[in-house]
Amino acid sequence: MGFRQGAVLASCSFFLGVLFICFFVDYRILHQQLTNDVIEDGFQFYATFFNAPPAIKALLHGFIGIGILGLIAKLHAWTESAVWFDGSSLAAYVFAVAVYLTVTIPGLRTMITPAEVDTREDRIEAMRVLAAGNTIMMIILGSILVLQAGQEYARRMELKELAAEKARKGKQPTPANADSKEKKE
Repeated sequence: MGFRQGAVLASCSFFLGVLFICFFVDYRILHQQLTNDVIEDGFQFYATFFNAPPAIKALLHGFIGIGILGLIAKLHAWTESAVWFDGSSLAAYVFAVAVYLTVTIPGLRTMITPAEVDTREDRIEAMRVLAAGNTIMMIILGSILVLQAGQEYARRMELKELAAEKARKGKQPTPANADSKEKKE
């Protein structure tokens, strides 16, 4: 595994970890009855993320950039494997970033700093949409990890096949070697 693949795996794993933490709240929001306790827990949990120090937000956004740069660097090799696996991974990663930019950030703003026209129901609906967006991003990032593992598996199988082919060619005498053996006898 190289640095480029390590950058992709690290960024995806980091965000999956963050999203799994969010999933403890998201699960209750999406799959259980919405009580006042669940709603207030969700508001408090997401307020913690929204009000995080700028250094934490910079770290999160920096990891987004590292993942994109790693995938672009891997795609730069332009092999068949890179086109299929890394191209698909890059498309999925860009989709996850789009969900983050269009669902997560506006949802957090609506929940934590509502406008004068936003009611409590609007804030609750924003939290439910945010929880669904987080689940979608978890699936996308998990699929990127599967694609990267598949690429590594395909690379190892290709190397194993090339080694087996080289071994078969080394065992079979070539016509030039057969002629030289006959002359020695």
